[in-house]
Amino acid sequence: MTALPLVFDAPRGGMPPRHLADLTAAERADAVTELGEKPFRAKQLSHHYFSRLTVDPVAMTDIPAASRERLVAELMPPLLTEVRAISCDEGTTRKTLWRAHDGTLLESVLMRYPDRATLCISSQAGCGMACPFCATGQGGLERNMSAAEIVDQVRAAAAVMRDGLMPGPDGEPAEGRLSNIVFMGMGEPLANYKRVVTAVRRITAPAPDGLGISQRSVTVSTVGLAPAIRRLADEGLQVRLAVSLHTPDDELRDTLVPVNNRWPVSEVLEAARYYLDRTGRRISIEYALIRDMNDQPWRADLLAKRLREHLGHLVHVNVIPLNPTPGSKWDASPKDVEREFVRRVNAGGVACTVRDTRGQEIAAACGQLAGES
Repeated sequence: MTALPLVFDAPRGGMPPRHLADLTAAERADAVTELGEKPFRAKQLSHHYFSRLTVDPVAMTDIPAASRERLVAELMPPLLTEVRAISCDEGTTRKTLWRAHDGTLLESVLMRYPDRATLCISSQAGCGMACPFCATGQGGLERNMSAAEIVDQVRAAAAVMRDGLMPGPDGEPAEGRLSNIVFMGMGEPLANYKRVVTAVRRITAPAPDGLGISQRSVTVSTVGLAPAIRRLADEGLQVRLAVSLHTPDDELRDTLVPVNNRWPVSEVLEAARYYLDRTGRRISIEYALIRDMNDQPWRADLLAKRLREHLGHLVHVNVIPLNPTPGSKWDASPKDVEREFVRRVNAGGVACTVRDTRGQEIAAACGQLAGES
């Protein structure tokens, strides 16, 4: 069994310099004042970054040329450089591999649907949770993302949608709006707690202080860091919580999700119940269905029973057909097994559906593209 750290935080080595998106509105005003500028320049910079989605000083014509170069250099240092962007699903799924300032690689996936556009973002480079069926978990944790690195993934995707670089419902490129954010990319979000919460506040703050995406359209996932779930519940946010459970029994979960050795299923579900009670938000349960591993009918029955006991009816199970990683012994369950699993969970009184899978031909599972590179 892979040993897990007692403190879920990566060292700050390699973290980028401060950025506008790391700072509150008041801190931005202080920062520009320290640079010898008037405080209102902070709001101008914020407007360019969060509303106009630009980091190009040439475009900031409302700021004197000499000032804008210095302000951008100091408060908008380059964070992410696109290494590679690949598309599939007739152009409606776009996966981007980014390189951070220190060479760290991370990924985001933009998915356009007829009624929404969802971005899956990374909160860490790699992951320390060591789940054996996950491409990111196999590589281990490299470092945490800064709040600004997380936010910059969202800004870039919002610009892609605004500029009509993805096909619309009719298959032709069309302008659109980024509407949903899911923290389901590389890393365990609640292991980078402070920066993730800061990023959520920037993503959801009204312009020009943030990107103005609704808190209710943001989902934060976790493998089950129970104390952090409770802490998040007390933040006063309205984001949705998604718990990657993957099996309802501790014996198997100790292997599939090693952090279960510290916070077993019952403790995770009790924390999820606390989150539900504090926020009123329905809990999502993520369940990667793995052939001959966690797809037995009795596990479907036990899953429904435990969720009903802990969470009542304010819970929904997303069954995820496993996206196998190259060379892995793990494989997706057959479709007839998947259908029976879903049927039994629904029959047990818990809503359950199969998640739409995107991007299998472009290695869209978390960590696969970075692993290839």
